[in-house]
Amino acid sequence: MDLTTLVRPLAAVANAAARLLSRQARLRLRASADGLVVSGNDRDLAVSFRCPATTHLDGEAVVPAAPFAETLRMLDVDQVRLAVEGSRLAIRVEGARFALPLLDRDLQLEPAVPPLLSEVDSSALSTALRTVAGTAAKDDPLPVFTGVRVQSTGDELCLTASDRYRMAVARLPLRSVRDPIDVLVPASLLTEAARHGHGVVGLHADAGHFALSWPGGTVTTAVLDAGFLSEDAIPADLVDTEIDISADELAAAVRRVGVYSEDRRTLTLEVGDTHLRLASARQDTGEAEEHLKATIVGGRTSPSFQARYLLDALAPFSGGQVRLAVQPGMRACVLTPVEEREVRLRYYLMPMLPR
Repeated sequence: MDLTTLVRPLAAVANAAARLLSRQARLRLRASADGLVVSGNDRDLAVSFRCPATTHLDGEAVVPAAPFAETLRMLDVDQVRLAVEGSRLAIRVEGARFALPLLDRDLQLEPAVPPLLSEVDSSALSTALRTVAGTAAKDDPLPVFTGVRVQSTGDELCLTASDRYRMAVARLPLRSVRDPIDVLVPASLLTEAARHGHGVVGLHADAGHFALSWPGGTVTTAVLDAGFLSEDAIPADLVDTEIDISADELAAAVRRVGVYSEDRRTLTLEVGDTHLRLASARQDTGEAEEHLKATIVGGRTSPSFQARYLLDALAPFSGGQVRLAVQPGMRACVLTPVEEREVRLRYYLMPMLPR
């Protein structure tokens, strides 16, 4: 194998593969007249990326993923040459040579890419996942809480995740629909894969696997074996108070007043006729209160939230007005944008008992 390619595109696909796979993973480099294909698999995950290249000699090589990606990332040149030299893959640039050991080519069998079922805009998908995947649990004995439910309903894609204290549901338009989708995908992997997609992203699924594809790239993973999440399980029909307020102003006030709250950082949003009052106090640092103008309809239910969870809930509504639909008692508060956006987001946040 012998080829020449631009450093930045190759570094991008190598780093994408290395981030998705484990640090001990291996990459297969296949050079042909069509360019270079960088692929790898790790247990139930497989990645494949295409990179433009001028091939001088067809062939393939298997190298350790992490040092290959790290070497390319540090190169400050425009072009690089990759060539098999004996038992090494040489990475050559002007004035320097780096050599990685060639590994056994017998990689484990890569899972087949499931059939294409739908397509979605990559930017809308990434926007939705930034919020939805953030509500999934990072480490939980119940796999259902570490995944994102990916479900097509008519001509919409619905993404749902929850860690039991909060839930986010995003709906976005599908570009095309062939067959319905309903799978549970690891949240961190789905977010990372979507981050590398561009243009129109294909959604592939079968009984055991899910894949994202785009021009030049495919990521395939096994789906989680667990029950499905659904917003239908959360009652949201007994709204007592609706609050329309600037998401940025409320978030800034939560940060300021939260400095003075106790260790649990629990804040109560005290609802008035035309304003919200945030107040907290600590014996060692003093006390703080802040009043914010708001449009308030209904009763005067005043919920309490853990400050960091409230900040996470407000983040996706930054730059606009957010509506807090407050339910009585310990039922979820539902956050939605006042003005419609391409991605229709509903964020469910469980209240806490005030201290």
